Amino acid sequence: MKSLLSFFFFFVFLLSNAQINWMSMEQAIEAQKKNSKKIIIDFYTENNDASELMERQTFSHPYLIKFINDKFYAVKFNALGKTEINFYGRVFKNSDLSVDASNQITWHQFAKFMNVNSSPSLVFLDENGKTITNLMGGFSAAELEPYLTMIGNNEYKDIKTREQWENYQKKFKSKIKE
Repeated sequence: MKSLLSFFFFFVFLLSNAQINWMSMEQAIEAQKKNSKKIIIDFYTENNDASELMERQTFSHPYLIKFINDKFYAVKFNALGKTEINFYGRVFKNSDLSVDASNQITWHQFAKFMNVNSSPSLVFLDENGKTITNLMGGFSAAELEPYLTMIGNNEYKDIKTREQWENYQKKFKSKIKE
């Protein structure tokens, strides 16, 4: 009984310390060369309630952590940051952080290139670096799960219309208990 209890606490400890293996864009591209996986990019901004909520709740859900780590290379990217990024031979930067006419800091060139103009946003890339889709706004774990599953398992290739997507969602069996 004592060993069973010890195993249970060890298992709970492992689950509570599990996290998404975040990496830089360059690391994800290099990893793709060795082991082909899709890439998910979390475009976030600091001091953004929706970005922080996704980090605390969505990206900490044990099922999503395991699924993302198994099926994707996960990249976390500050859409307003100064990080220079080399993406398939193109260099993107935001070295002249400035404030535009509406008193907003300008978006990073890479975020603009990926058609990201709000935070948080998720961009999914296939194994060759081509954009599959992007999702804008905050998502709970349960809301994000069908998208991750559809893309991670290549089911998106068979969904061509809104009606097919709606049917997919109806038939989708969630693995998340909230």
